[in-house]
Amino acid sequence: MTVVACAVGLLGPEGRWIGFAPTLEDEYALVIGEGDGSSARATATSDELVALAIAYFADELPEPPEALAATHGDIAALIRHLAMEAGEMEHARFLAEAVDAIDDGLAADVVVGRLSRCLSGDEEPDARLRRRAAELLGRA
Repeated sequence: MTVVACAVGLLGPEGRWIGFAPTLEDEYALVIGEGDGSSARATATSDELVALAIAYFADELPEPPEALAATHGDIAALIRHLAMEAGEMEHARFLAEAVDAIDDGLAADVVVGRLSRCLSGDEEPDARLRRRAAELLGRA
């Protein structure tokens, strides 16, 4: 059984998009969809999922296909899941603060700021997503 993915944005003019989908193992997959309906999936890291949420709120990527577009609620559920699964206390607190910002409808730049604190490493969210998409598609 395949769960329908939520697209966050387009990766290029050929209709390729990036998004996420819940898995049957109570995780999330990073999904790269093609314009023809095919897709590549891999288990997503917390950083990849946070990068997707940042891309959603920061409008870093062109709009995805409307029928697949992630909603505010989809992103909130994604970050809420990460907050519940976080093991390290400070990371869990940062994720909980991001959930609060999303649920309270705070300005996009505030949400992005809170989500940014949840990332490890220095790689920009957009660059992280594009690199991971290239790896998934075997173009690294």
